[in-house]
Amino acid sequence: MSTESSDLTFSAGGHTRQLTVKRSALARRMRLAVDPRDGAIRLTLPRRAALGPALKWAESQRAWIEKALAKLPATEKMGPGSTIPFEGATLTIDWDSGGSRTVRREGDRLIVGGPEEMVMARVLRWLKAEAARRLDAETRAAAERAGVTIGRVRVGDPRSRWGSCSAGGDIAYSWRLILMPPAVREATVVHEVAHRLHMHHGPEFHAAVEALLGRAPKVERDWLKAHGAAMHRVGR
Repeated sequence: MSTESSDLTFSAGGHTRQLTVKRSALARRMRLAVDPRDGAIRLTLPRRAALGPALKWAESQRAWIEKALAKLPATEKMGPGSTIPFEGATLTIDWDSGGSRTVRREGDRLIVGGPEEMVMARVLRWLKAEAARRLDAETRAAAERAGVTIGRVRVGDPRSRWGSCSAGGDIAYSWRLILMPPAVREATVVHEVAHRLHMHHGPEFHAAVEALLGRAPKVERDWLKAHGAAMHRVGR
């Protein structure tokens, strides 16, 4: 799949997004989508489709696109005094311009120093580091229980998956799992580790997940369906 730049920009409801054009060998027709999580606008085209007519068609859909953007909740910035979800609870950002630039947690407060314009960047770095540390430890503990080996554990910010496991044993997660209740993170970890036993989603795989987790992860799946999109709006 390849990505091309576009000059088309759409604005509504306080959101402004640029159209991204993606070409796919699997696409048989044009597809236009507005991601409900972050408002990303994507036009998917077959590899040899002409770009000009496709952009004109996208422009003709402006009313639909901007209606979708207007429905999006506001993104959640991280600034002094704001609250952020963390492991199913909330932390309040306590900013002191003269304080240490090393972010630290004290109870339900996250202490941040330095210039105000750097607060969000520092909080995001702290959250990603916490996610990486905990997910690495929890993944390796689950792998030991399952009797499997794993490779590298890393965190990123994917749009479509909370976790993934490669055939070689590397496991990747969304750092946003740290924002969620620990049980949701645990279920996600077990799901990916179970793929080291079964690289599919058949009955054997689901049985392995339940055995490792000690329960069926229905409550956690329901939580993700209800609240997952909101987690993608944090720190945008």
